[in-house]
Amino acid sequence: MSAEPLERQPRKKGGKPPRKKRDVNGWLVLDKPVGLTSTEALGAVKRLFKPQKAGHAGTLDPLASGLLPIAFGEATKTVPYVVDGRKVYRFTVRWGEATETDDTEGEVVETSDVRPTVEQIEAVLEQFIGDIEQVPPRYSAIKVGGERAYDLARDGETVELAARTITVYDLRLVEVPSADEAVFEAECGKGTYVRAIARDMGQALDTCAHVAGLRRLLVGPFSEDDMITLDELREIAAEEDGEAQLDTGLRGVETAFYALPEVVITGSDAGRLRRGQAVILRGRDAPVVTGEAYATAAGQLVALGEVDQATFHPRRVFRHTEPRR
Repeated sequence: MSAEPLERQPRKKGGKPPRKKRDVNGWLVLDKPVGLTSTEALGAVKRLFKPQKAGHAGTLDPLASGLLPIAFGEATKTVPYVVDGRKVYRFTVRWGEATETDDTEGEVVETSDVRPTVEQIEAVLEQFIGDIEQVPPRYSAIKVGGERAYDLARDGETVELAARTITVYDLRLVEVPSADEAVFEAECGKGTYVRAIARDMGQALDTCAHVAGLRRLLVGPFSEDDMITLDELREIAAEEDGEAQLDTGLRGVETAFYALPEVVITGSDAGRLRRGQAVILRGRDAPVVTGEAYATAAGQLVALGEVDQATFHPRRVFRHTEPRR
């Protein structure tokens, strides 16, 4: 009998050896609960799936809930295409109180007795739609001199952040539960801070305000209907064939390329692309595509690249993964 010391898992003192990580590829659309950071939510998911590689696309604050896309394996190569996608948030604004963090986590720094009417609120919404200049919250992850703004703010330093151009595609008033609060939905682009929208709306209405509740409903190709909770995942994982059942709920790696054209190629061309070679798109059924696109063969993602003069030039290739639609 031959010994294979390199194959053995290191045993923790007084415990069992760690479980072997799995080759998992695809997207999970998590409904992150309030109270967890995005990193903590990712950690909880990783303990269930045991993937070799994982990451999330778009951070949610601990006080926010909702859609957190999580990429496994080959999907981690596609994260930027999801992060850059449109996002939809439903959020509650509380009038009459400004906080240092622009949400309920921070101390109240200003108060006002002014409560806007529905008509007044609707009258200022247009100011916050389109390409607008927005100063991020002092407590944000933006780096200032190599350090996160929220770290500097917590250390008592004065943080001056420059305004940035962001895009808000739509902002609408959903309901007004009371004179103190109003619920909104915003569809926006990358880099938008909903907390800053609430803060600036308060100023535009001659009062002050902060976000009292926030839920993300959409990120790029993923919507509210795709979400699954941690409790639901734990129930699935506890079943006899839990790992297999968990995997069936994943979305395909190629889902991230929802805004790009698809080029269908043959198996032989797939081999060439995976070796980094360009392929000519031949035949009468060849797609009329120019620019960035992704290639598939037999339903499997092969490569991301550029199409120029009917030739697909691979920029990033993907291993064989089971297609999931």
